[in-house]
Amino acid sequence: MKNAWLLAALMATCSALAFAQSSPQSASPATARDGYDSARSLELYREGNASMFMNDFGQLRRYHDADAALGSPATGEQRVVFFGDSITDIWKLDESFPGKHYINRGIGGQTTPQMLIRFRPDVIDLHPAVVVILAGTNDIAGNTGDESLAQIEGDYASFAELARGNGIRVVFSSVTPINFYNPTALRFFLQRSPQKILELNDWLKKYCAINGLVYLDYFSAMVDDRGFLKADLTNDGLHPNAAGFAVMAPLAEAAIVKAMGMPVTLQR
Repeated sequence: MKNAWLLAALMATCSALAFAQSSPQSASPATARDGYDSARSLELYREGNASMFMNDFGQLRRYHDADAALGSPATGEQRVVFFGDSITDIWKLDESFPGKHYINRGIGGQTTPQMLIRFRPDVIDLHPAVVVILAGTNDIAGNTGDESLAQIEGDYASFAELARGNGIRVVFSSVTPINFYNPTALRFFLQRSPQKILELNDWLKKYCAINGLVYLDYFSAMVDDRGFLKADLTNDGLHPNAAGFAVMAPLAEAAIVKAMGMPVTLQR
């Protein structure tokens, strides 16, 4: 029922935004002043990253040396890897989890196809007890090309199967909400479908329930009464700020503790 209400609110807001962009008198300041073209912005992003896409699509070089330096876990060490895109990349884990020494393997801008390429060196080969995966928002934006929800879901299933096949417990994080409350936020918002975020989160929750994985619900804790990311938890409408990570950290810690106590057999 809650998701149905949120979806209705999101669709109504998106319709209002579409009308605003077509009507100069009612257009938002960002669209009216900047003439922002989300499709062109995405094209420029892809062009700017063409060399990386062609030469190191998964960006395996990013953590190569750090992975080699880590080595195998010490006896009794319950290693945890946070694996994701920019939200993970910018997360100061040592500040959010003092004394825990959690491993950050986030790379800004990445999609699940890119993350699958580096899943072995950046996760499996590190032999963690738990991997916390946060992804999907850049897939919805189309950073590395158009993707259907079925394709994104297939990548998540591959993460789970690879991890559980190597004795790693899995935490799937919900895609976090977004907002359009300032010009920068509006630009991110126009690249991401709120409806797809809801649909992907619903699938993730169900997949975790069926397969004995932990679903980490950031979305519900960060969404406002309009169905968008709370304004005080972000500066740009997409990435959490310090207050946002303060909300996320205890949820992540609880999910990790829960995962530690679960078996690693993938259900069918």
